[in-house]
Amino acid sequence: MRLTASAHGLMRAEFCDEPREADGECIETKLLQQARKELTEYYAGLRTHFEIPLDLRGTEFQLEVWRELQLIPFGTTTTYGEIAKRLMIDNGARAVGVANGMNPVAVVVPCHRVVGQKNQITGYAGGIDRKTWLLKHECSTLV
Repeated sequence: MRLTASAHGLMRAEFCDEPREADGECIETKLLQQARKELTEYYAGLRTHFEIPLDLRGTEFQLEVWRELQLIPFGTTTTYGEIAKRLMIDNGARAVGVANGMNPVAVVVPCHRVVGQKNQITGYAGGIDRKTWLLKHECSTLV
């Protein structure tokens, strides 16, 4: 994963299929070290929630959706429609899906835990295979 942080928190966690050149200067910070440690623990099945501070930037609606995503318990799923209901947005499943897809901090802000109305695994910026793997990983970690 490619990680980007500000002085205030993790800003991006992106899946990378191939190594890329850095867009700018790479500086190893305590925040990036913490993010790497927490993600490594998550993938090893040793972590079920993240403590790394976040520095998320988006519209007010996106930030609301991303806050809701952080409330979804490890090993569970919810639907786009359920999130819209919690935010009191009638017929807002599609808008929630768009905001979900714009989540800049994959895994840490668990947009992979959101599924379609009939629990079908639907779109994921990291790819459906990754989303499926993440959901199975979380279920197997709970066993």
